[in-house]
Amino acid sequence: MTTYGGRRSQAERDVITVEIGYALCSAAFAAAVLFGAVAGPAFAFDLSAGARGTLVAAGATAAAVLFVARVVSVLVRFGQSRAARDGAAQPSQPGRTSPDS
Repeated sequence: MTTYGGRRSQAERDVITVEIGYALCSAAFAAAVLFGAVAGPAFAFDLSAGARGTLVAAGATAAAVLFVARVVSVLVRFGQSRAARDGAAQPSQPGRTSPDS
């Protein structure tokens, strides 16, 4: 992953940037869908102000939690897959595909 001195190549920085963008966009979409599902009835039906406020607050809270959870899960999964690829780049024994072969 890194070259001498710990610097990343431009391609590696681009991959990380794209993954962060994917995490943010997919999280924003999922949060918007959840907010619409929870708070949508507050605007579709004639509800009291208290019920409407409760649904909107619950939708906003759930959407915020989902957004953070989605971003974290995508970035953690990306970090684990990169670590696995970096560790598997070189077989442990030259000329063999895995230690069990």
